[in-house]
Amino acid sequence: MRSEGGRVQGQARGDHNEVSGTVHGGAVQARTVYGGIHIRAEGAGEGRRAHVPWQLPPSVRITDRTAELEALEGHRERAAAEGYGTLAAVSGLGGVGKTAVALAWLHGLRERFPDGQLYAHLGAQSAAGPAAPDEVMGRFLRALGVPTGQIPTALAERLALYRSLTADRRLVVLLDDAATAAQVRPLLPGGRNVTAVTSRWRMPGLTVDGCYAVHLDPLATEAAVELLEVTLADGRVAAQPQEARALVELCAGLPLAVRVAGARLAARPRRHLTTMVRALTEERGRLEALAIEGDHDVRAALDLSYQGLPDEAARLYRRLGLHPGPEFGSAVAGAALGGGRDAAGPLDVLYDANLLIDAGDERYRFHDLVRLHAAEKAEADETAQERAAALRRIADHYLATATRAEEIVDPQHRTLDRSYGEEGEPVPADFGEGTDAALDWLEGELPNLMAVIRIARPAGFPTVAWQLADALWPLFLRRKFYEDWRAADREGLLAAQELGDAVAECRMLTSGGMGELGMGDHERALEMFERAARTFRAGGDALGHARTLNYQGLAHQRLGRLDRAAELFTRAAAELPGAGDRRAGGLARLNLADIALERGLWEQAAAEADAAHTTLDEAGDAYNAARAATLLGRAHLGRDRLDLAEERLSTALATLRGMAAHYETARAVESLATLAERRGRTDLARERYREALDLYSAVGRAKSAHAEAVRTRLGRLDDQATDGTAG
Repeated sequence: MRSEGGRVQGQARGDHNEVSGTVHGGAVQARTVYGGIHIRAEGAGEGRRAHVPWQLPPSVRITDRTAELEALEGHRERAAAEGYGTLAAVSGLGGVGKTAVALAWLHGLRERFPDGQLYAHLGAQSAAGPAAPDEVMGRFLRALGVPTGQIPTALAERLALYRSLTADRRLVVLLDDAATAAQVRPLLPGGRNVTAVTSRWRMPGLTVDGCYAVHLDPLATEAAVELLEVTLADGRVAAQPQEARALVELCAGLPLAVRVAGARLAARPRRHLTTMVRALTEERGRLEALAIEGDHDVRAALDLSYQGLPDEAARLYRRLGLHPGPEFGSAVAGAALGGGRDAAGPLDVLYDANLLIDAGDERYRFHDLVRLHAAEKAEADETAQERAAALRRIADHYLATATRAEEIVDPQHRTLDRSYGEEGEPVPADFGEGTDAALDWLEGELPNLMAVIRIARPAGFPTVAWQLADALWPLFLRRKFYEDWRAADREGLLAAQELGDAVAECRMLTSGGMGELGMGDHERALEMFERAARTFRAGGDALGHARTLNYQGLAHQRLGRLDRAAELFTRAAAELPGAGDRRAGGLARLNLADIALERGLWEQAAAEADAAHTTLDEAGDAYNAARAATLLGRAHLGRDRLDLAEERLSTALATLRGMAAHYETARAVESLATLAERRGRTDLARERYREALDLYSAVGRAKSAHAEAVRTRLGRLDDQATDGTAG
């Protein structure tokens, strides 16, 4: 029995000599046939239904994925309208719910695609290696009704048969846990069918095949709470809402972690959520707690991703687990690798593996649970010496770059040496040109810099703690991050004391005292300045002791003891030039000018400010010279010499704006607003008062006495405008 243009598969069965089989082609020719003949044309409705696979695993409840599902369905509808099949890839971190989203989408298409569902787990993370496409295709062909003995052995022939059998069907295919685009591509069906691919790796290679990529992030807090409630389904979440939020936040929104925590709680219906919260609060035991023996395990899910990394990417992954801050750039990654190695390639691998989150501007961060996993791998796969060296390189990178920023913003402050690890001073990161760029880098990296300061002493390099705190002085002085200022100098002081370094100790005391002044704790500041003075005197350091006179004077001034403050500033102005610091003597004259202004002694204020400006300008201290110019302008304003006041204030303002010194800029703008008001230019005065308020707010001084005074003047002008009495 044969067919022309095709093939008949048949066999004699029983006493009836019945021939049954599948005919591929258009004609059948036979000699003599005994018994019944049953011929089924592949593709006809009746025959097709005999081999309709429904292989998709059951779907599970998902939360907060409406946008992703709508995006997938929108892509399918566009492809269908244009006459194409649909290909979509869902990627994300292990445990984020990729398969759950794909299943929710594909199960919803069953009525539109009645010819079946094919499913294959491609085993990207399998110990035996990813599944071979020809093996998977063989399973698909059997599911579509092709007997095992009739499946071609060559991949190309299997592919041709697979595409032929799917060309006129309406089915969906789920390729789960794919390793590469090359593994996926042969398994794409023919016709207008729908294929979904899930992978822990981003798959840009499938873009050329018309793939639509959906990346899943962890759940938002409210959605994670909803998932926990669904998992428990016993009222504990509603009864303990705050504990539920704390629990899912410790799970960092990872659906697998939330489900595991919920499952463990479900097994103990009398246990309070606070018990699980306590178990997860300790970082070192968190991954251990997020496991169900013999079943779901967050650590195991991350282990699979880690095992699939190339050596260099795996090395970078675990060393970045040592990074103490919340995010990092490529320069820090290079420091972690060491040896001058370029981290760009390994970073791309980690990003494509969804083990890093793109934070923008070539910066990355870890998901919280991934960070814990990376730290565990560093502990397990790196020696103690390698870990210590990598952490020191990271710290040195930040110290070198912060020091470079300090030199740009405040070169006069940069007087103390920096010390680095065995590999020497690293090349600082490139943050651009100018004061603004340097300050912006310091501000942007402040969380990382503070994290390094906190871990440096316990990690065994206390010099980094005080030197990095010292390098942050220009940022703290200009942008007033007072809480960080206090924390940095306190840790730096402990480090200096541990080292027995009196110079470093005094530096931390005077810097920290200035921070305390800014926070309003004037007594604490005075105590720190006096302690530094005693230390300098005990060490026979006349210059250091003379410098503390300025600091002590500032504390007394803030405490309202103007006579004592003026006495200390006068001594400082006399002693400092002879001790070798003419610039600090100029600062003492600047402080005397400020006291004279406070007392309304305009002539004395102008003389002191003018002398201070000359000295500071000659010393190359543009910032403090501009401050002196502001004081001189205010003195002229007090004497009603408005043209001279405007000239000095405008010059100071131009300099301060260029230095991004917002607080001092606000003082100059406030004075120019007062000048405009004196001249009857109320619109300009209001504009400048508002700008001054914005600047005070920008540095956290919205409730300072200066800001309140500006607010009062602005309110008075607004009232006058309303009453029609403004000039």
